[in-house]
Amino acid sequence: MSADDVERLLADPRIVRHRGKIESAINNAARTLEVQEEVGSLAAFVWAFEPDGPSPTAASTPKSVALSKALKQRGFTWTGPTTAYAFMQAMGLVNDHLDGCDIRGKVEQARATFQRP
Repeated sequence: MSADDVERLLADPRIVRHRGKIESAINNAARTLEVQEEVGSLAAFVWAFEPDGPSPTAASTPKSVALSKALKQRGFTWTGPTTAYAFMQAMGLVNDHLDGCDIRGKVEQARATFQRP
């Protein structure tokens, strides 16, 4: 994408119009392609950081710190430990639903049958 594309996106009211986030998304897409060539998929790269055992309720964990560092070493931007942890939650690497939460067991069942990349 070019500088003109960034300017066009900055004017698009349907998205968050923050130059740093737009440029980061473009950069991270290119870094993702590099990871895919090397590892096979971004999913395979990320799942290598799956925590052992139950997940704590936290904004970041040692594994999310490690993922964040690994992404930054590969040139990704806007990928701090808290963002990495939120991504790990969204990808299903962690199940930090509290004990007694109706969803916790369903998530554990799904994780038990999930084929890791």
